[in-house]
Amino acid sequence: MLLKLFPYLSALVIEEVERRPDKVVLRTRVRAATGSCRCGQSSARVHGRYARTLRDVAAGGLGVVIELHVRRFRCENPACPAVTFAEQIAGLTTPHSRHTPLLRGVLTQIGLALAGRAGARLAAVVGVTVGKDMLLRLVRGLPEPEVGEVEVLGVDDFAFRKGRHYGTVLIDMATHRPLHLYDGREGEDLAAWLRDHPEVRVICRDRAGGYGEGARIGAPQAEQVADRYHLWANLGQAVEKTVNAHRSRLAEPSSGPASTSDGPDAKPEVVQPPKELKVVTRLREQHAAVHELWGQRMSKAAIGRKLGLHQATVRKLVNARSADDVVAKSLQRAHVVDPYIGYLHRRWNEGVRNAAQLYREIKELGYPGGELAVQRHLRRYRTGRGHAPAPGPKPPSVRETTSWIMTHPEHLRDENADKLHRLRERDPELDRLTGHVRKFAAIMTGRHGDRLEDWITNAEQDTLTPLASFAHNLRRDFDAIRNGLSLPHSSGAVEGSINRLKMLKRQMFGRASLDLLRKRVLLTR
Repeated sequence: MLLKLFPYLSALVIEEVERRPDKVVLRTRVRAATGSCRCGQSSARVHGRYARTLRDVAAGGLGVVIELHVRRFRCENPACPAVTFAEQIAGLTTPHSRHTPLLRGVLTQIGLALAGRAGARLAAVVGVTVGKDMLLRLVRGLPEPEVGEVEVLGVDDFAFRKGRHYGTVLIDMATHRPLHLYDGREGEDLAAWLRDHPEVRVICRDRAGGYGEGARIGAPQAEQVADRYHLWANLGQAVEKTVNAHRSRLAEPSSGPASTSDGPDAKPEVVQPPKELKVVTRLREQHAAVHELWGQRMSKAAIGRKLGLHQATVRKLVNARSADDVVAKSLQRAHVVDPYIGYLHRRWNEGVRNAAQLYREIKELGYPGGELAVQRHLRRYRTGRGHAPAPGPKPPSVRETTSWIMTHPEHLRDENADKLHRLRERDPELDRLTGHVRKFAAIMTGRHGDRLEDWITNAEQDTLTPLASFAHNLRRDFDAIRNGLSLPHSSGAVEGSINRLKMLKRQMFGRASLDLLRKRVLLTR
C-alpha cells in the first residue's frame, strides 16, 4: 500500500516506522550501493554520512516525516569540478530542500490559491505545518508563463488604492488568460510592451486617453476597440443627470378640483411654491462667483483661497456648465422619510397632526429613521412653508425613471411602460431623451457603427445638456468607439479578470506587493 502511495520507497530501506500523535516518522537509508554524480560518473567510494529530514504529503490525516541517512561519495572523474557529492533519490530529494517535490507542489498550489495566512491554516488542517512566509516564497519562486503570440489584446486598469494608485493588466482575449501586469497606467509602458508583440491586430480597451495613445504609438497596425459596457454606463449617467433636472415633472398632475369654497364665484387656491433651500441658494451664489473669477483667468487654487472653498469644490463648480447641474447632483440622494411620504400625507389630510403618533405608525411599517426626521418633514406644513398634497400615487424616483428609459421596451413591465408613455406625453424633453437612448441602443446591439456620426450630431444639436456633453466626448475617441459599435470584439473577458484580480487583492488584505499579486494573477485560472 505504501509503495503505491510513495513509489520512491522502493529505492529505500525502511529501518523503523514510528507513529506519533500528529505525524508518522520513517527512518530510512538508500538501498543502492553506489551513487551517481551530476557529471554522470558512478562512485562507490563513501566520503561520509549524515542525516537528512524531509517532509512529505500527509497520509491518513497525519504528516509524514522521512529521516534519511544520506551518504556522500567521492567523484572518481578527474575532469569533474565536484570533489564530493551527496546521493539523491528521484522523486524524493532535491538539493537543499526540506520538502519532497510532491509536497512542494501541493504547498505551491495552496499558496497560489490562498496566499499566506489562509494557506497556512488550510495546510495545517490537512496535516502539514508550514509558515505563511514559506508559502509566499514558493509562489514568488515560480516562473512566469510564456506570453506567446497574441492577436486580440485586452487592456484595463485596476486600483491598488482607489483614486491614488493604479496598475494595468493585459489579457489575451482568445484564451481569457492574463499576460502581463505592471504598475501604473501610462501609455509609454503599454507602447513598450506592444513593440515586443507586433502580431497584435486588435486592442480592446476603455476610453482612457493614455491607453489610446500608447496603443497608437506601440501598435499602429492594430485596430482599437472601445468597451461597449462603459459606453452604455456613461450614457446612463447622462440620462440620470437629465432626468434629475426634470424631477419636478415626474409626478402626474392632480385631476381633482383646486377650489377651497363652494360659491359660484370661488377662485382656485393659489399654492405658493416652497421657498428655495439655503443650500441651493448658496450653491448658486458659489457657482456664479467661481465662474466670474475663472473668467478672469484666475487659477483654481487662487479661487479657492479667495472664496474660502476647498479645491475639490472649486473644481466641481468650474466643471459644471450651470448651477442647476450642481444643485441637482447635491439634492439627488433620497431622504430616509421619502418612502413613507405618501402615508404621512394621507394621515395628515385625515386630520392626524401629531408627529409622535405618525412616527409610531410608520415605525410599524418598517421606517428605519428617528422621530426627529418625521418632525422636520411635518414642520413645513405647520409653518406654512409647504402644503401636504392630496393622497395619490407617489411619483417615480429618478433612478426608476432612468431604468425605464434605459431598458428595452420589450423587457419593460406593462405598468412601467404605461408610466413611461404618460411621462413622455407630458414632457417633450424626456420624450426626445428616450428616443436618443433607443437609437443608440439600436446602434450598439445591431453593430451599426456607421450611424454613430449622425447620432452624435443630433444629440449635440438638442437642448439636453448632459446628453450633448456625452455626445461631444464621443468625438475625442471616435474611431475606437465606432469600432466598438461595429466589430464583434468586447472587453467582457477583461472585466472578468479585473473582478478576479480584486478578489485576490482583497484576499491579501490589500497589502500584497506587486510581484506577489502579479504571480497569483498570471498563474491562477
